[in-house]
Amino acid sequence: MSIFTPTNQIRLTNVAVVRMKKAGKRFEIACYKNKVMSWRSGAEKDLDEVLQTHTVFVNVSKGQVAKRDDLSSAFGTEDLTEACTQILAKGELQVSDRERQSQLEHMFRDIATIVAEKCVNPETKRPYTVILIERAMKDIHFSVKANKSTKQQALEVIKQLQQSIQIQRAHMRLRFVLPARDGKRLKEKLRPLIKTVENEDFTEQLEMVCLIDPGCFRDIDELIRCETKGKGTLEVLSLKDVEEGDEKLE
Repeated sequence: MSIFTPTNQIRLTNVAVVRMKKAGKRFEIACYKNKVMSWRSGAEKDLDEVLQTHTVFVNVSKGQVAKRDDLSSAFGTEDLTEACTQILAKGELQVSDRERQSQLEHMFRDIATIVAEKCVNPETKRPYTVILIERAMKDIHFSVKANKSTKQQALEVIKQLQQSIQIQRAHMRLRFVLPARDGKRLKEKLRPLIKTVENEDFTEQLEMVCLIDPGCFRDIDELIRCETKGKGTLEVLSLKDVEEGDEKLE
């Protein structure tokens, strides 16, 4: 698609339109194709690589620019970049039925890939293949949402799959060393965040090797740093505690 805007005669090519209805008005922004989903997934960080122009339109194809008063009442600001960012995050990407179907299929595959990379069968500690995760997602009739990131949806898929197959986030293996005076007190605070203690030595200091849910890592890291005032150490021994070989679904 090639578009001329009558206000400045800038030619916009390769346009992907993102539309949002807010406060009874329609707002659109002109983006580069294939960049909208990259932005939403977090792969693209540079807004200038996504937006063709920091302008909010009423109608991109006709070059009709939104009024500042309308922007102010709908978005609480006249800042065009801020309004564009809100539309980019929550608006609806305008695509053809064929493009939408292709996009959803691609996202479905990406979600399955993320799940396969992050998860294992908790009984065998073996990972599932992407194909098996895709099959399981189809069995639970998982519906991809085009306006949500694949990472967010992967976490939703894991929760839903736990109702039908043996699956959980692969545990991280950590080693931490704590000063003796903090060891006993901190051990009690850390206990709820630890899945399995593999090795523990408490002589001059507390040294522990353990498995944790990846979602607890930040809490553990912050707890050790703050409570020991930087004197404790935390080391990631492995990001995923897995066994060799792929899991099979019977």
